[in-house]
Amino acid sequence: MVKISIELVPRSEESLRRELSQVRSHFPQVERINIPDILRFDLRSWDGCAIAGDYFPKTIPHLRAIDFDPDAPLQIVDKLSNAGIEAVLVITGDLPQDMGHKCYRTNCLEMIRRLKRELPQLKVYAGMDPYRSGIKEEIDYVKAKHDAGADAFFTQPFFDLRLMEIYQGFLQHVDVYWGVSPVLTENSQNYWENKNNAVFPPDFAPNLTWNRDFAAKALEFARANNSNIYFMPIRTDIVKYLHGII
Repeated sequence: MVKISIELVPRSEESLRRELSQVRSHFPQVERINIPDILRFDLRSWDGCAIAGDYFPKTIPHLRAIDFDPDAPLQIVDKLSNAGIEAVLVITGDLPQDMGHKCYRTNCLEMIRRLKRELPQLKVYAGMDPYRSGIKEEIDYVKAKHDAGADAFFTQPFFDLRLMEIYQGFLQHVDVYWGVSPVLTENSQNYWENKNNAVFPPDFAPNLTWNRDFAAKALEFARANNSNIYFMPIRTDIVKYLHGII
């Protein structure tokens, strides 16, 4: 059975609790919440997951590998344990705009290995970005993360089923959460195209109707391929976006 996760941005405790309550009330099929780690907000991902644990049994904080000193004790252990967190998503992380935030040269593969070594009971997810480089290079990177100990993968959002099908052909033996995010303005589309090199199909339209239709098709794709899905309703009314789909 397909597993569904919702990604919620921890802008504040109040806004996060409001969205958690909405998801719990309207979408009982959802049992996982994943929380990104965004430095401009006061709530770190594990803080957001501690809050989300009041609403959902499974939470997944994103961990930025570059935030962790490879030569110091893993300072996140107690916070994960206290929040009852059983899985994390490891990303490399972008350099912060505020250079007062200390960063290290820790890469994603090193962080995955360390977590599996020091916290073997923890399930470790890793990212997959279809727009980062060529298909072969990205599949090779997925294999390297899997060899390092990654148990499953969350992808960057897809907007084209044809591209999903191409990657699915290479990932048939890998546990994948396919990412889907609504893009409702031309400015948002330009951001995804220019910042993240995302690919949109010729029939794409930045409106709710197109994005709801694609969300439904992506969910059916996940079901048909015995994989999973997560939705990123960034700055979007969650209920309007997903009502009747999940």
